[in-house]
Amino acid sequence: MLDLSTFKAYDIRGLYGEQLDEDGAYLIGRAFARVLAEEEGKRTGELRVGLGRDMRLEAQAMSARYADGLRDEGADVLDVGQVGTEMLYFAVGSRGLDGGLMCTASHNPRSYTGAKLVKRGAIALSGDAGISEVGRIAASGELGEPGGERGSYAEEDVGEAFRAEALTFIDPGSLRQAKVVLDGGNGMAGPMVGPLLDNMPLEQVQTYWTPDGEFPGHEPNPLLEENRRFVVDKVREEAAELGIAWDGDADRCFFIDDTGEFVAGDFLTALLAESILRKEPGAHILYDVRASRAVAELVERAGGTAHRNRVGHAFFKTRMRDEGAAFGGEVSGHYYFRDFYCADSGTIPALLILELLSVEGKRMSELLAPLRERYFISGEINSEVADADAKMAEIKERYGDGELSELDGVSVDYDDWHFNVRPSNTEPLLRLTLESVVSATHMEEKRDQLLGMIRA
Repeated sequence: MLDLSTFKAYDIRGLYGEQLDEDGAYLIGRAFARVLAEEEGKRTGELRVGLGRDMRLEAQAMSARYADGLRDEGADVLDVGQVGTEMLYFAVGSRGLDGGLMCTASHNPRSYTGAKLVKRGAIALSGDAGISEVGRIAASGELGEPGGERGSYAEEDVGEAFRAEALTFIDPGSLRQAKVVLDGGNGMAGPMVGPLLDNMPLEQVQTYWTPDGEFPGHEPNPLLEENRRFVVDKVREEAAELGIAWDGDADRCFFIDDTGEFVAGDFLTALLAESILRKEPGAHILYDVRASRAVAELVERAGGTAHRNRVGHAFFKTRMRDEGAAFGGEVSGHYYFRDFYCADSGTIPALLILELLSVEGKRMSELLAPLRERYFISGEINSEVADADAKMAEIKERYGDGELSELDGVSVDYDDWHFNVRPSNTEPLLRLTLESVVSATHMEEKRDQLLGMIRA
């Protein structure tokens, strides 16, 4: 079973048994080998491909069929087992593999399955570059019978090497004692990050820390308010200094400050950029088109150079390589590091924030206060529309007196406020983010004005 609608802008994702099953996984494995071979200018029999899986109930069976498909095309498979997604990226980057496949549905509910695909250097395939081609080949019915020598299969535990590399991003000796609530969402954070945190002077309050594909606590998507309500309440109940929550495959982490308030991805990007610039003065930093002006302004004040970028990990990773940028951050909680193969990580941001709190000797709310007092952000707001193109044209005409950019959707800047509107890649939605540097009331007025236009 293979529904082509599962091939998304950044990964493959669909309902297990309804849109994608083991037979589909086998076809994807074979098609992925062919796309990688063309990318590398090799025969499929010369490829070395990494394979990992998350804790979902069907992941082991799906992973085995991805491996069969790759091997039947002649590719050698290195299986790193049940891991967080960034550990698969680490295996691809550190072992010089031609690509990698992570069997995961990321933050989606229990009934979903899928895959994330990367080529050499852990650069992600996307709908514009590779994923659509994998789908076309897999669904073509033209793969034929396997021919030639079957690829080899080997297993390797990369956990210890991965954690040693992650630890190089901080000075462990600088960490002070702190009480931290950890919400693994029954995903891969516990076994991936846990051994690092166990060696630090932290009083841990571990919740949903054991991988469980049934997700008995909540869906593994902390970006949704209903899924992080638990960790917010737990931080307040425990009087903790910080809360950290991970998504299902643990390549994103989210923070709750000591007052129980969620930390917006824009502001987290700014804090992480500040931390990176202390270690590498003058570094180049990427931020996405939706982000608060806080990012660029803080980066410039700290002596760095800020670059606005298109949303999406393929675009971030490619541009980071092209420009040598040290760090990139997206509002959605993806944080990329040049010295980690330009890949996104849910481990490194957690370590950097713990270090920053220790070095500054402040609580998270104190670090964020200057940002929250100056920058008033709406967060991303979705609106269903009948004709996205017509609405985008209307927005450009109505706000043509501002500084307009079409790098990703439509961005319009004024002296005291700005906004971005982007069409969804997969749904009839427009996504709005807006910011005022005047007041919360001013932000709300401009937000409601735009939403009224979009939803009219």
